[in-house]
Amino acid sequence: MADAGRPVPFRGGGFRPGRVRGVGLAVFVLLIALAEWGTRTGWISSLTLPRPSDVGATLLNLAHSGMLWTHLAPSLSRLVVGAALGISAGIGVGVLIGLFSLIRAGLIPLIAALFPIPKIALLPLFVIWFGIDEGSKYALIALGTFTPTVVATYGAVDNVDRTLIRMGQSFGLSWASIVRKIVMPGALPGILSGLRVSLAIGIILLVAAEMLGAEYGIGSYILQAGSLYDLERLFAGVVILSALGVATSSAIGWAERRLLDWRS
Repeated sequence: MADAGRPVPFRGGGFRPGRVRGVGLAVFVLLIALAEWGTRTGWISSLTLPRPSDVGATLLNLAHSGMLWTHLAPSLSRLVVGAALGISAGIGVGVLIGLFSLIRAGLIPLIAALFPIPKIALLPLFVIWFGIDEGSKYALIALGTFTPTVVATYGAVDNVDRTLIRMGQSFGLSWASIVRKIVMPGALPGILSGLRVSLAIGIILLVAAEMLGAEYGIGSYILQAGSLYDLERLFAGVVILSALGVATSSAIGWAERRLLDWRS
């Protein structure tokens, strides 16, 4: 009875993830420090892994010489255009599949047939269709981001709470209002999560496309460094790709915080 007046702690957080700043950066710093120590002490052979400090010096030289932007600008352009085409089409088709049974019956088998095909294997075909210039690169990235976006989108639409939809119908909302006010907000978390996978696939396909018939681009830069066995340049290219992946993931995280604040 002595504890009868003690307040009960709030336990209704719903497993909401909290933001812990600095931990991710600390992990990166720790791994880089271990790699630097291992390469300097000889525990890691310099033939298999260059010193992170040397890779950093290579990145600084790239930036000072202007070659960093020379390679990065076309890569960003290809990724933005190709991913914009694939993701916008994927969201549109995914929503249609989620809303209409006839479209679902017709397109799901097609998506299931396209999804497991390694898109890199289609690059020679795209070169024949669209040429070796930018068109084939856009097409490869667009197709690579299209199929996972479709799957994530119609899965997110399917997972919208049907009780909310029935409630909207009971209150006399029109079909368009239900889609706009209930289905799309409910599906948005799943769509944004799917975009993380789609953009990661887009970066992978960007590198593959640039290794074939591209004079400039991060993929072309990595291919040239690998052919010369220049590990510092090769790892510098890998670091640029990693930074690009972190930037896209951070952008999606920012969009989630802005668009999904109603979940708090």
